[in-house]
Amino acid sequence: MVDLACQGTDLIKAPEHRSVMVDQVVRHLINSPDGVYVDGTVGLGGHSLAIARQLSPKGRLIAVDRDGQSLELAKARLEKHHRQITFCRDNFKNLPLILTRLGLPAIDGVLLDLGISSFQLQSDARGFSFQADGPLDMRMDQSQKQTAAELVNNLEESELARILYDCGEERRSRALARKIVEVRQSRRVTTTAELAAIVTSVLGPKRSNAIHPATRTFMALRIYLNKELEGLTELIDQMAHTLCPGGRLVVITFHSLEDRLVKHAFQKLAGRCVCHRPPAYCTCPRRTVARLLTRKPELASPEEVQANPRARSAKLRAIEKC
Repeated sequence: MVDLACQGTDLIKAPEHRSVMVDQVVRHLINSPDGVYVDGTVGLGGHSLAIARQLSPKGRLIAVDRDGQSLELAKARLEKHHRQITFCRDNFKNLPLILTRLGLPAIDGVLLDLGISSFQLQSDARGFSFQADGPLDMRMDQSQKQTAAELVNNLEESELARILYDCGEERRSRALARKIVEVRQSRRVTTTAELAAIVTSVLGPKRSNAIHPATRTFMALRIYLNKELEGLTELIDQMAHTLCPGGRLVVITFHSLEDRLVKHAFQKLAGRCVCHRPPAYCTCPRRTVARLLTRKPELASPEEVQANPRARSAKLRAIEKC
């Protein structure tokens, strides 16, 4: 864990940003205004601002993000609450270590918003989106050496197909991998527009009321490159055990792969069977650590989706420590 150094803030401009399901987050997360809370994926600080406004002078917020630019913008946005907030530039999967270093053996609540931030999506130079041409980067942590371009140009065809299928649920992953390898034999694929064009040449153009054909490919590469699914289940278990009695863990996901992991982890913590075997063969611990606050995922309201289309795919789940 390292503290964020203030560098280049005058060169960074914050885009329009709307955090999703803010009211639901505050309602499920805050159980004491004097408590200690963690926003493990602070982004541009929308959720953190809403949390900070609910805290008393005794309350404390730990704001974590591995994207240095996003964290810098969040610091500026949360300046009025700086006495109550500790900013940490780190991966949220290191939260157990972060809390240990801060001398916090137990906390009152944790929020994990697993979506990519508006700042990252809207920055052409970061290469997360196919909506505008930019370098094929996709690194959430800019200090990381490997980029999405290196994956696309260097992976074996079979491994590339596996990633597209496992991380993006792309049904035509083999055809896409085969086409990518065919193209890169004559030239390197280095931009988002080039990759999107390759995908479109295989899957066809976007149809009305359907997602863009490149959506799953870009998602798969981003998830694999940034190791977004690795260790998520273990972290949820660790954070649940770090909570004080009555403490809450709230997770927002944006695609089925994440939501499935969170759902199973929460059910296991609630003492339920997740193996779905007959009772005589069930190996689930059946030990109740927390109770479900949301039996089914909560969704954004139609009004929020209309105002912020990003909220369309958001799902919120929450548990409370017993």
